[in-house]
Amino acid sequence: MRIVCAAVLGALLDACFGDPRWLPHPVVAIGKLISGGEKLLRRLLPATRAGERLGGALLVLLVLAVTGGVSAGLLWLAFRIHPWLGFALEVFWCYQIPAARCLRDEAVKVRRALETGTLDDARRAVAGLVGRDTERLDGAGVTKAAVETVAENTTDGVTAPLLFTLLGGPVLGLLYKAVNTMDSMVGYRNDRYRYFGTAAARLDDVCNYIPARLTALLMVPAAAVCGLDAAGAWRIWRRDRRKHRSPNSAQTESACAGALGVQLAGDASYFGQVVAKPTLGDAARPIEPRDIDRACRLMAATAVLALLLLGGIRLAAALL
Repeated sequence: MRIVCAAVLGALLDACFGDPRWLPHPVVAIGKLISGGEKLLRRLLPATRAGERLGGALLVLLVLAVTGGVSAGLLWLAFRIHPWLGFALEVFWCYQIPAARCLRDEAVKVRRALETGTLDDARRAVAGLVGRDTERLDGAGVTKAAVETVAENTTDGVTAPLLFTLLGGPVLGLLYKAVNTMDSMVGYRNDRYRYFGTAAARLDDVCNYIPARLTALLMVPAAAVCGLDAAGAWRIWRRDRRKHRSPNSAQTESACAGALGVQLAGDASYFGQVVAKPTLGDAARPIEPRDIDRACRLMAATAVLALLLLGGIRLAAALL
């Protein structure tokens, strides 16, 4: 019961306030730990395929051990001082673990730049959201990149953190954020991280396997709630959910493409190299900047449904 209350309060705080830049955030500390750990391990281990794979695996163990140990220790200490202090810390972390409001705000900046700014403004805005090269994207490419990011991060930034938090409290939620942050920092298929980032990327795939599919399924009724095409979301998800090198990315992107009635994905450039990708969805109409807002509404509705479903399961399990 306490974890559900903390998760609900945390979600409400995130919806209201997002992530103010002045407020210390655990993901920033995790990012510094990853960066420092990578530098140390690269100095200690040989720059061979085996050495880099070992270094990447050790980085995962290091980051998870420190994240879990520090968060569990602080939570234990807070509850020892006073139960209400412990609960307050749980609520605070449950507020910082999801990133729905932050994702929505950054995506809306892209839409505003497309409508009222220049194309360069929109490219700079979307560059903060995506890992692909943005310098040569046209308006449709910028819009598509923003919509895809909102769709994919509905899992990474909203439902998966919520699932792990409700399963094991904010400590498990923070461990998931550590895995996700490692993947975003070192889980690339480029020359620098092809081997070093293998362990982080594989672990992220495993952690998101169930959440990605649950999120895609929840997007179908969420599309109906938002006045979007629920039948299209279901049809395109069933057809295109496996059309991606990642086992998880196309799950929510395909459902979102079907709900909006647009085509997403396709070839993209990363670090100067074009990566061939299949398209998701049907080009029933051209994508437009307002699709970014529609994708954000779909994300919000999916988050509410996930909170109701997962919170209800947690409460039922506690009662039983």
